[in-house]
Amino acid sequence: MRYLGIDFGIKRVGLALSDPGGKLAFPLRTIYRTTREELFAELLQTIAENHVQAIVLGIPYGLDGQTTTSTRQALNFQESMKRRAARPVFSIDESFSTSEAEDLLQETGKKTSSRDTVDHHAAAVILQRFLDDSQSME
Repeated sequence: MRYLGIDFGIKRVGLALSDPGGKLAFPLRTIYRTTREELFAELLQTIAENHVQAIVLGIPYGLDGQTTTSTRQALNFQESMKRRAARPVFSIDESFSTSEAEDLLQETGKKTSSRDTVDHHAAAVILQRFLDDSQSME
């Protein structure tokens, strides 16, 4: 099963894809948001082009696990995605995915100053966490 991982943000949305077997996550790209309709059009095109069967969305909870404004925005996005994509949309806590992505990029010698690079690598971290959790439950 192929998954699309999403690191949702108000300005940028990072994307990652799994391999066809749903075991490994790979950074794909970052979308710069213009309008809501254009964002969903790009996402649906990406889903179709890559034969995505399910979506994994990172939800940003506060450090104490509380719901924040960002949490509510991501949950609203999740509901919209469910209605438009006609595919399962899973969610996972995205805590520290950005800092983990920055650490991984630094370890490989890549620049972390580009926010869009960090965003799609954070999406890969989110997606890999989900894939690892799913595999451990089998």
